[in-house]
Amino acid sequence: MINYTKGDEEMSRQQRIKSKSGYYHIMLRGNERKNVFNDDDDKQQFIEALKDKKQESRFYLHAFCLMDNHIHLLISEGTEDVTKAIKRITVSYVYYFNKKYKRVGHLFQDRFKSEVIEQDSNILCLARYIHQNPVKAGIVQKAADYRWSSYSGYLDRGNCLAKMLDVDIILSLFSEEREIALKKYEKYMNEKSKETFLDLEEAKEIVDEDVARELFQKMLIEHGLKADEENTRRTELLIKEFRAKTNLPIRKIAVIVGLNKDKVHKILKG
Repeated sequence: MINYTKGDEEMSRQQRIKSKSGYYHIMLRGNERKNVFNDDDDKQQFIEALKDKKQESRFYLHAFCLMDNHIHLLISEGTEDVTKAIKRITVSYVYYFNKKYKRVGHLFQDRFKSEVIEQDSNILCLARYIHQNPVKAGIVQKAADYRWSSYSGYLDRGNCLAKMLDVDIILSLFSEEREIALKKYEKYMNEKSKETFLDLEEAKEIVDEDVARELFQKMLIEHGLKADEENTRRTELLIKEFRAKTNLPIRKIAVIVGLNKDKVHKILKG
């Protein structure tokens, strides 16, 4: 059984549980399950915010994964309290996002969720859980195929994301010899796991296809799109939002939006 304690996720200002080890699993969610990233430039901007705000050893970043509507981080405290560190990151990114998309208001839902990680074995389990997030979501077939996680940064130090990672702790848990540690890391990260950590609550699938169709038509109107409109970046974002709201399988989504399932799979993977 995983030994972790959930942090306060309510809007009240109750003090978060303090990690004795200094390690935390942080999850940031899009407000109303909406996307916090609309394109790769947005993800890159969040990466830049992470890089900037971790300077002067404010915190250490051991694993991460950026999904369209939520973010997973495995961090340990440095010179700054974890709450202050996350606030610095989110304030910077929300300013960018709101300015780019000419919007106002909250981007992330409530306060961020957190759980403390106290055992070495759970650090490894959590890193694997984070790296396998896009695999479990059906976006890619293996962790190495997903660009916006820390997985490849461990194996390829020339990777553009590698410079921001603090890899020594996780690798040392496998072996003190770097080459052996890397081989064990790769094997372990690709093994299936049954551990559960903080994540988005699974959306209830809309079983009634008529209800799903009605929702999709409503979303088309809200986004100013037409059902037969040629596929554009706007329609791709709409389909991703529709999937996030309904949790319908690709096959059903393809029928409702009028595209073949391979095309829908490509959109959701992109």
